[in-house]
Amino acid sequence: MIATRVAATPPLTEKPARDFFADKLRYETDPADVCADLQDGLRSFVLLDVRSAADYAGKHAQGAESLPYRDINRKRMAAYPEDALFVVYCWGPGCNGSTKAALRLAELGYAVKEMIGGIEYWEREGYPLVIGRA
Repeated sequence: MIATRVAATPPLTEKPARDFFADKLRYETDPADVCADLQDGLRSFVLLDVRSAADYAGKHAQGAESLPYRDINRKRMAAYPEDALFVVYCWGPGCNGSTKAALRLAELGYAVKEMIGGIEYWEREGYPLVIGRA
């Protein structure tokens, strides 16, 4: 057998792989599912743009609220129900603001998912944007 970089680390077997990917889906969602739920009127979550307020004002996903990740704290979150599910996003794959926001929300006891791809992939897919206003 020829050694390759891809096969150098053996893949997980069925159960560990299944558990890993099931867990991954518990922590992530994608722009397609978020947009479809919003368009269908299924508001089972709060979509948070966790970039700066200025970035949010420049453009954001339709239906998103602005809450920069640095501002997430117990006092700010008191406005939301304790059982709220949050979906957070930032710029895109090269930005970890949504991960920081997700961690803060989880530490406060909230259910949270990251929207993979952020606003970059939301826009690439042509999903509704609000441009130039908060």
